[in-house]
Amino acid sequence: MSDPVNALGGARFDGLVTISELPPQGMITLRGDLSATAVKNAATGVGGRDMPGQREAKTIEDRGILWMSPDELMVLCPYHEVTVAVESMNALLKDTHALVVDVSDARASFELRGDGVREVLAKLSPADLSPEGLPVGELRRSRLAQVPAAFWLHSETRAQVICFRSVAEYVFNLFKTSAQPGSAVGVF
Repeated sequence: MSDPVNALGGARFDGLVTISELPPQGMITLRGDLSATAVKNAATGVGGRDMPGQREAKTIEDRGILWMSPDELMVLCPYHEVTVAVESMNALLKDTHALVVDVSDARASFELRGDGVREVLAKLSPADLSPEGLPVGELRRSRLAQVPAAFWLHSETRAQVICFRSVAEYVFNLFKTSAQPGSAVGVF
């Protein structure tokens, strides 16, 4: 495996919030029956967290499990562990109808930090970003302007966004525009 490379070279912008491109992250799509013991064991063994509930993001540092749909999880692990993790998951799932795919190099991640996290995201997404509409720890699959993305709040002042690597520059520029100093709307 080649050395990981950020899509934008570790881009950063300071405005209403600080927007940072995160280092490459191991991301494994796991599709199957989420109630199956083998699927649960494969996900939790690599992700290092309990199984998430519907629309839940359970993460700690560079490990976690994201609920993506009724039959899909995104399992997070350190980038350098992905190959072994996929092999391990496939071995656990050899007798189970499931799909395991390394999507690490097809995705980019951003972190938003600051008091205006909800507002910056709300300017770009049709999703309800109110505290009731998106509680801390709940994952939302939506769009940012014209592209699909998944995002969740680690806390009221910290959010993480995953998008396709091919649109990373577009997403970063959207964030820069949405987070321009002096552009606060004051909704949240």
